[in-house]
Amino acid sequence: MRFRIWTTLFLVTIAQFAWGQTRGNAKLVSAEATTPEPSANSYTVLGATPEQEALVRAQIRVMQPDVYPLRVLFVPHWKYIDTARTFRLHVPAGYTSAMFTHLPSRSVFIDSDRYVSDDSLGYWVAHELGHLAANRASESDADKAAREYRKRLKDARKPDVH
Repeated sequence: MRFRIWTTLFLVTIAQFAWGQTRGNAKLVSAEATTPEPSANSYTVLGATPEQEALVRAQIRVMQPDVYPLRVLFVPHWKYIDTARTFRLHVPAGYTSAMFTHLPSRSVFIDSDRYVSDDSLGYWVAHELGHLAANRASESDADKAAREYRKRLKDARKPDVH
């Protein structure tokens, strides 16, 4: 009986090493060589339709913000409310919120059920990017930083007359 137990343990141990073997010419690759360098303006857009993603990326490209978000998340209304509650978002009395920025994670959350139009999306994304640029939750600081972004959006919409 002891012999069988030792034989089984031996085979199980050998099997673990055998699973790691490969055929052919295996080369070791360091993680540093395969991991791309994240650029300052790379961000992820999640939960958006292809049209919404293309629009928000185009608007952010035009705005050329000082600080880019790491992620832009389009979420359904229930998830938006739950996330706002989790992050303890403070909305002044009498105001509503269709999007907010979580500064520590540099994430912009957009309530996809309250997404109104393409123009309003750019207007309010500029405000959220203003929060990132100011690195403050202050609405006035965000609006001050967003003025330049909104001006760039407006200039980009003007027809080029030459």
